[in-house]
Amino acid sequence: MGDSFQEQLVEDSAVLRADRRLDTELVDKLILQLNRIYPQILTDKEASKFRNLDVPTSVRLGELLTHLQGKGEEACREFYRALHLHVEDVYYSLPTRLRLRDSMDPLTHPQMYNQRYVLNDREPLFFMGCFGVAVGMALLYYYSEAKLSGGSRALGMAALGLKKKAQEVLIWYTEESLMK
Repeated sequence: MGDSFQEQLVEDSAVLRADRRLDTELVDKLILQLNRIYPQILTDKEASKFRNLDVPTSVRLGELLTHLQGKGEEACREFYRALHLHVEDVYYSLPTRLRLRDSMDPLTHPQMYNQRYVLNDREPLFFMGCFGVAVGMALLYYYSEAKLSGGSRALGMAALGLKKKAQEVLIWYTEESLMK
């Protein structure tokens, strides 16, 4: 991210001024937090100026933000701390906070890996083995018992390790060829 708190406050100022969740009470809490804990950032005279209820809240907040930007990096950092402490939902909805969260969350922007299209993780030998079994079964079917002695017995033995449907088909074929 690399932005200073002053730069972040400049970027977030428009959103903070427009946010309706920052009502008079919350703005007063922020001003009092800065005044009481950090009087070097916001003096009593400045705090009373920003707490003037005759001025609309958005204007007071805008003046406070401009004043804090003029005070420097430490003042802006403490404003963000006060905002985080008193109004968490507004703090986490700021553009700079969203950008920071998105840059740290690997799930929102998954890294792109250059890889070949892999249909599965089997080795080539697995496919050669499957192809060999299929060719063997095709040859057994093509050269039936008449041309290859013991072909039907081989099919009957092959049926032992197969699932029920495949086993029934192979046993049926074996029984039919024995009846001829």
